[in-house]
Amino acid sequence: MLQPRDAHGLGVRSAAYDALVLDANLRQSLVAVRSLGKRGMHVAALETMSSSSRKARSIPTFASRWCEHAYVAPSYDQQSDSYLAYLQQVLTYTGARVLLTSSDGTLAVVREHRDEIEKYTHIALAKEPALEAAINKDLTLSIAGKLGLGIPRGVTVSSTSEVKEAIREIGLPAVVKPIETWLWGEQQGVRLICELVTTPDEAYQAVEKLTQGGGSTLFQQFLTGRREAVSLLYGQGTVYARFAQWAKRTQPPLGGTSVLRQSIVIPEDIGQQSERLVREIELEGYSEVEFRRDEAGKPYLMEINPRLSASVEIAVRSGIDFPYLLYQWAVGEAIKPVEGYQTGGWMRFLEGDIVTTAEALAQRGRPGVPSPARAIFQFCSSFFMPAGYDYVDLKDLKPVWSAAKDFASRSLRKLSK
Repeated sequence: MLQPRDAHGLGVRSAAYDALVLDANLRQSLVAVRSLGKRGMHVAALETMSSSSRKARSIPTFASRWCEHAYVAPSYDQQSDSYLAYLQQVLTYTGARVLLTSSDGTLAVVREHRDEIEKYTHIALAKEPALEAAINKDLTLSIAGKLGLGIPRGVTVSSTSEVKEAIREIGLPAVVKPIETWLWGEQQGVRLICELVTTPDEAYQAVEKLTQGGGSTLFQQFLTGRREAVSLLYGQGTVYARFAQWAKRTQPPLGGTSVLRQSIVIPEDIGQQSERLVREIELEGYSEVEFRRDEAGKPYLMEINPRLSASVEIAVRSGIDFPYLLYQWAVGEAIKPVEGYQTGGWMRFLEGDIVTTAEALAQRGRPGVPSPARAIFQFCSSFFMPAGYDYVDLKDLKPVWSAAKDFASRSLRKLSK
């Protein structure tokens, strides 16, 4: 059996921890560790060898002053048994009350082995029926349509033989999305992302790539309006906290991780729609409901994230501590509803913004992508507006240094190839 190790490879004695945060390489995991640690709670973090093989100390969350122990587990990509065994040992050693997950991959593992894991800890996720409805885009959009929410025109495509008819019905450009973003294949698990297609050849290639492991795709209309999201903490019929933001830039440019975002007053239309959808699904815990508007300003539902999202730090800095609220919900503590938050604040993910700008230069002329001159101007001008930066906390500076070193290392390797 594998023995849990900290970042220095040392064994760890049994201790009482408040939380174990998975996916330590992700920004939202660092936010969760800081959020709980600043409240005097004992927090450990875990990452897998697939992401951390370059060296455990390059994981920003591991460098945080509030991360009391850092664990490096076997990868779950190809076979989850070793990962599960290691996770169970860590939970036994730490006695962690709550398990928090931030990625589609660990979410899939936890769902598959939920009964076993719940013997050791509280899992900060909604129950399985609600998770299934939120993760499967077909189910999500079907429920949303019955509730009267705007949903993009789209058809389900399971093979390249259906692409021609999909193009005829939806037109081009279009967006090809996986029904589920994490798929277990014969050889390994893989995270799938949506793709913008502008020609029949691109459509065939995207569908072939996204369905080769046996999954299905949504072939949807391309929307070019503002991207907005509503985050909620919901439990036992009560919405304890609400927050809204809009993404000015994302990586990739079509729409993915927000790299420049602003807190906003909750728009009446998507605010009401988000709550209706979460209540209908009974999606307790934390969720982020994403919308995209068309040129006329009408919102269309894109997807629901039923786990901590990459953009959650802007909510925390605006006054809604979602990681702590999620912890309280998971252990069954009384939660004091949050009535408001600061609006107008900006957050920037500088690494993602650099990549987004480079992608905009490489994808010039593509729908939804600014011209090279405009992309460079937007990137540079953002340095002159007040904004918080992901990873940066004046009371916890080591993670930003770790993230910068890791980005530089990865960039140099790419350039050398």
